Amino acid sequence: QMATRCLASWRPAAALFVILLSSDVLALSVGSSSASAHSKGELRSLRTASHGKSTDEKALGPDPRESSFIRSMEYKHILRVCNAYPSDAAFDVYLNGPKERLTSSSMRYKTCQEFPAQMKNGDRLQFAIGKTDAGAFTVSDLPNNDAILMLVIFRHDTSSSAVSFESHVFANLANAQIAVLDTYKGKAKASFRIEDHQKADTSRSEELRFESVVAVNQGIYEIAALNEAGSAKARKEIVALNRESYVVLRTGVEGTHGDAFPEDIVVFPQSDAHALTGAANTMRSSTLAVAASVLATLVAMMMHA
Repeated sequence: QMATRCLASWRPAAALFVILLSSDVLALSVGSSSASAHSKGELRSLRTASHGKSTDEKALGPDPRESSFIRSMEYKHILRVCNAYPSDAAFDVYLNGPKERLTSSSMRYKTCQEFPAQMKNGDRLQFAIGKTDAGAFTVSDLPNNDAILMLVIFRHDTSSSAVSFESHVFANLANAQIAVLDTYKGKAKASFRIEDHQKADTSRSEELRFESVVAVNQGIYEIAALNEAGSAKARKEIVALNRESYVVLRTGVEGTHGDAFPEDIVVFPQSDAHALTGAANTMRSSTLAVAASVLATLVAMMMHA
């Protein structure tokens, strides 16, 4: 038994430093059937018809007018998979059968991996625990541009071992993007907030709605999971870099039939904070270079005056 759901479009709301985005969806169909594909972004080869070649033309080789210099468009798709399924067992991910294993090592609970997989419409991704199939889905639509594709596997409910899938295609933006997903199964309620880091000069705080995608300025933030009373149950740091795409997951399951897994926060990928210093130094150097150029121009104009 399997189920699937995808991120849809979300309406914008007023925010201090969070911009709610409209999300593109990577359409997935569970099982072996696949939906009709959209255009693949390919360009037809253009050929010029040739009639009545001379003997000299044939001796020189194929008529260059018969070969096309136009090639099919190829896009770079990066697949990121997160295991939010509460279990002591680990998953492996296969592409189109057991011969092509994507995972370098089995994915344990609350871990993620990235694969430079060149997928196409109709490809089948299979999750397995050892030799036991855990779930599968068929990619039915891929974006016609370079993109990061996010897939999350998690528990369908508290009373069975069925799995669900969540998917999202990140847009190509200059800002950092964060997809926020609630994969927790149980009665406990929670909300997420994104806050300035404790060492920051400001103390802003903004709600992160589940099943949404937001854009934030580059920087170091904290994700706080609050209970219904407003107290923080868990916190996780996130280093947001420009042009990077992140997923923030609420994980865990209430123990009705089997072991309980406590509520937690997962952030992927985990960027290096030192990259922020490098970006700041690069910007500072560029600013100084522009200022020096403007100053040199002014000095030259004064000398010629």
